[in-house]
Amino acid sequence: MRGAKRPIRTCVACRSSSEKKELLRIVRSATGDVAIDPTGKRPGRGAYVCRRAECVALAVRKKGLQRALRTAVSPELVAEIEQAVRENQDADRQMARKSHGTLKLEE
Repeated sequence: MRGAKRPIRTCVACRSSSEKKELLRIVRSATGDVAIDPTGKRPGRGAYVCRRAECVALAVRKKGLQRALRTAVSPELVAEIEQAVRENQDADRQMARKSHGTLKLEE
């Protein structure tokens, strides 16, 4: 029996395809509010960006988020997205250190 299909989405900046859970979703609600959607389930028009600072910067510079969401993206939201990406990268580094430390103990 095959595994369940996992949804694939494309980053608005670098155009690479990844699993939905690996990307950061930005959503524009019906009222026009734009926010980060950590669950990926909020209703509204969504845009996906890689969890890398380079992709966030590229999405802002080339207006990929604005185009995908069909609305302006505030500088405050951009700062919030950059902060979320930094926190994600810090968490990834900590996980890598922990797993690396575990590997040393096993040797």
